[in-house]
Amino acid sequence: MPEMHALPMTVPTSPKTVEELFGQFGRLPTSLNEYARDAWQRSILFLDILRRRGNKREEMIAHRVASVLIYDTELVMRGDTLPHPVNYSLLRVLPAEGVEIDDRKRPVVVIDPRAGQGPGIGGFKPVSEIGDAFKAGHPVYFIGFSADPIEGQRIEDIARAHTVFIKRVSELHPDALGKPFVIGNCQAGWHAMIAACMRPDLVGSILIAGAPLSYWGGVHGRNPMRYTGGMLGGTWIAGMVSDMGNGVFDGAWLVSNFDNLNPANTLWAKQYNVWSNPEHEEERYLKFEEWWGDFILLRGEELQWMVDNLFVGNKFSTAQIVTTDGIRLDIREIKAPIICFCSHGDNITPPQQALDWILDNYQNVDDIRRCGQRIFYNIDPKVGHLAIFVASSVAAKDHAQFINNMELIDTMPPGLYEIVITEKPGGPSANAKGFPGFELRIEARGLDDIRALGGNSVEDEREFAAVARVSEVNNALYQSFLQPWIKAVSSPQLARAVLEMHPLRLSYSLWSDKNPMMRLLAPLALQAKTERSVPSAENPWIGLQQEFSKATINALNAYGDARDKLTEQIFHAIYGSPVVQAACGIGQKDGPPRPRPGLSPSTQAAIDSEIRRLKDRVAVGGPMEAIARAIVYIGKSEHHVGESTFDALRRLLLAHPKVSPAEFKAALRDQWAIVHLDERAAIDTLPQLLPSNPSERRAVLDAIKAIVTGTSDLSKEGQRRWAEITRLFESSSRQVSTTREKPPIAAAE
Repeated sequence: MPEMHALPMTVPTSPKTVEELFGQFGRLPTSLNEYARDAWQRSILFLDILRRRGNKREEMIAHRVASVLIYDTELVMRGDTLPHPVNYSLLRVLPAEGVEIDDRKRPVVVIDPRAGQGPGIGGFKPVSEIGDAFKAGHPVYFIGFSADPIEGQRIEDIARAHTVFIKRVSELHPDALGKPFVIGNCQAGWHAMIAACMRPDLVGSILIAGAPLSYWGGVHGRNPMRYTGGMLGGTWIAGMVSDMGNGVFDGAWLVSNFDNLNPANTLWAKQYNVWSNPEHEEERYLKFEEWWGDFILLRGEELQWMVDNLFVGNKFSTAQIVTTDGIRLDIREIKAPIICFCSHGDNITPPQQALDWILDNYQNVDDIRRCGQRIFYNIDPKVGHLAIFVASSVAAKDHAQFINNMELIDTMPPGLYEIVITEKPGGPSANAKGFPGFELRIEARGLDDIRALGGNSVEDEREFAAVARVSEVNNALYQSFLQPWIKAVSSPQLARAVLEMHPLRLSYSLWSDKNPMMRLLAPLALQAKTERSVPSAENPWIGLQQEFSKATINALNAYGDARDKLTEQIFHAIYGSPVVQAACGIGQKDGPPRPRPGLSPSTQAAIDSEIRRLKDRVAVGGPMEAIARAIVYIGKSEHHVGESTFDALRRLLLAHPKVSPAEFKAALRDQWAIVHLDERAAIDTLPQLLPSNPSERRAVLDAIKAIVTGTSDLSKEGQRRWAEITRLFESSSRQVSTTREKPPIAAAE
């Protein structure tokens, strides 16, 4: 959760002379009166803001499909009409007046998280994921949901609904240059990944922002939330809460867990910032709280599946989950580019939970390449969890670059890459908001780069595996002995009472007009605004107020740190015990409790068949394949690709409309694989792909030069390879292979 820091105010400096000291004391009566009047008015305005916050929530409750989207939408498909109905819908987002959409560009599909709050967070500001997509001219679709789930809906039903929605988007844009670019925020990220595992043929690039895929991941002393399941004895409490809600789980409990991570912000700073400067903070606070307090419901079976299979079981990243219709959810089946966006400042989904699924599945980058996968990651140094997909500064920088460069990302060959986004030096502001311009660079990475971020040891993994076993036992005990009694006394009336009495829900309703006492605030707030008097920044009582706030925040931070440290110590003491692990059937000399998923014989056969196909095509092709092979050969020495390289490719393709972007991307990926299999054979046979006409051959060389040397300086190895390619072109007199003819590609002007 992003921290809301107190506004800076001038704190009086210490007096340097006796006269200054007595002068301050002499002004105290006047300054105290000014401060007292100001504090009283601020308190009235603050309470009125809380009242309006509560009233807004009551309005949203009355509309069960409420959303904080600022864009108009039109319904495309309803999920409750599918064979397995769900409370999700597909909406087309309508661009604002003056925004031009290019239907040839691939559509963008934003899936919003259903992790406690209602939909719309992906587009509740002009500078947002949806706003960036519109700015780039893409058609935009939104997968949202209603507050109430449909009885019996399951996680796999929701994921299957996403595949139906994404397929419908593709059908609506048959002339688009690529399949839909899917964005999944937080919980919607793993929803999108499950959908892609079910139908890998439907999706283009997948951007998962702040989404956990390897749930045990983290580092000691920094990620206390992952210990929650163990401290509660497993997931049986989630089942009990759902049973008390008559089969429904209140999403407010999830929001409470997020709030508990940062007691200083939750218990003090968030409210203090509004009270200390209500005029400045009012609009931002009410807008955020409109979404934060829009609590939704989940079916008990949905939540139980999540906590059993994902958060405590951690089965997704090692392909241990099989759907009811027999589909194994294997991330390695996804061939579309996967972009993981995470942050070191995220205390809900740390980089380890966002990225360690890569270590769970592959031993090295060659494994990724053999699977034909393209995996990218970008790590922000400091923003919090919600800021990853909420903050305007993040949208203007990161999401805008992801969207603007989706075709460059799609062009990359299989492998592991880091997306590095930097501010353009001395560049002008990109928009009226004052955000600077940025540029994107893609750099090759290895698994050691992921390991360097920190992570679990084998001993840590055994502890979390012990938690999963304890959870299974406690669930069985609960279902056998306690659940029948709770279900016997549960009723819709009791469930409604439990819902309304949730502390977080009460924090809104008690401050709304449902409380008759709060109705007296409206005229008082109007009077306070009319008679508003703000003391000078030099008022010593303002300084004391700020110092008190800082002390309170420091104390609450110290409490939170001590609590988290103690929780971690207790967790390791219990689940690291050899006795507990032995009782759970976990041996001390065993290997990792979650081995990497193996390849099935059919998958291995498909990989072997693809290798044979590529070897047979070493000497097959024409000028387009020759250009692609030369680019790959030279590019292997550079270890990074920038936007300028893609711009050169784009200019080349625009100059030759007979060659489609899809064909050229496929040629690049094929030629990369050929060069990777046998680099020497690939270069020795390169002249066989060239046209026999000297002028046409020169045009091919000029086209390569425009891409690899006209954009940036080559390294020494890159220069050597470029010189080798030049000599090869100039000295060779072989004829082009006659296996298939291709039109020559002339140099880009």
